[in-house]
Amino acid sequence: MQLKSKPTLRGRRRYIFFRIHSEKPLGFINVRGAILNSMLCWAGEKGYSKAGIKVIQNLWKPLRKMGVIRCSHTSVDDVKAALALIHQIGDERVVFQSLRVSGTIKSGTEKLG
Repeated sequence: MQLKSKPTLRGRRRYIFFRIHSEKPLGFINVRGAILNSMLCWAGEKGYSKAGIKVIQNLWKPLRKMGVIRCSHTSVDDVKAALALIHQIGDERVVFQSLRVSGTIKSGTEKLG
């Protein structure tokens, strides 16, 4: 039996929709590792744990190179800054573009089209 916490005790979340500009397709594992490593370097261990980052695997679209990151509502700016600092994944040069920030996945995908 899983206990659910009350809505007032749960943290507010934001979903950052992003696109990666690169010449070759990228794997989810490499992208997730680059994002988490960049956030750890940018915000430190305390900021990393406070942000509660999760790169959502089943929303990763490898052909369009688009994905979604879930984080705390207070850490959106830190996550976007960490994304901007990523210039290389493996041997591939990349540029991250944050498309939009949303409170729910549904509204974010509707507005992106």
